Amino acid sequence: MLQAGDWAFVIDNLDYLLFGGAVTVGLTVAALALGTLLGFPAGAIEVYADGLPQRLVATSGVLLRGTPIVVIMLVLFFVVSISQSAFVTAAVGLGLRSAAYQSQVFRGALQSVDEGQLEAARAVGMSRLEAIRHVVVPQALRRSMPGFQNEFTIVLKDTSIAFAIGLAELLTRGYDLFTQSGRSTAVLEVFLTISAIYFVLTFTTNRGLDRVSDYYAIPSGESS
Repeated sequence: MLQAGDWAFVIDNLDYLLFGGAVTVGLTVAALALGTLLGFPAGAIEVYADGLPQRLVATSGVLLRGTPIVVIMLVLFFVVSISQSAFVTAAVGLGLRSAAYQSQVFRGALQSVDEGQLEAARAVGMSRLEAIRHVVVPQALRRSMPGFQNEFTIVLKDTSIAFAIGLAELLTRGYDLFTQSGRSTAVLEVFLTISAIYFVLTFTTNRGLDRVSDYYAIPSGESS
């Protein structure tokens, strides 16, 4: 049952939770940036390359998508020890997992561009690489926005799994609050507050991405 005293406790510690929210945002941005940096080339390799590079990328993607993110984080932190920083480890783990999913978003977007446009670009003197870069990629990036938007929401929520390696993000800080002596009754109030913060972050960012998607959408009447 909600209690006024517990709400007062949450309000008194709201700055503590908001700082955890800032860590969550930073972790999300870092993971998505790494995911995009690795995911777009991986998607392009799956579409346009063949042989060993294509097989390596495809196999790596399957492994990363098929492994629970908590396992990836634990292995990176306790086995591989890529960094003593929980933030860096979590960002790399989330980034690698995001890259595996973003590669499929970009792969689908690249394949959605009509092959005839690539052939037309070659016919006017462009090399294959130039045609892909100047004709296919701009359209593919526009079409990848809905998938990227969905991936943002997933990564934002998955940051809570950094709890497993001790990163003081939003969920971890909420847990720290209601496990204080005599504060177990504030569990519901803390989780409602955390949920509200996650909702605000997700809603505002999705609305922003909606505007970006609308701005860069391929105008009606252009070839698909």
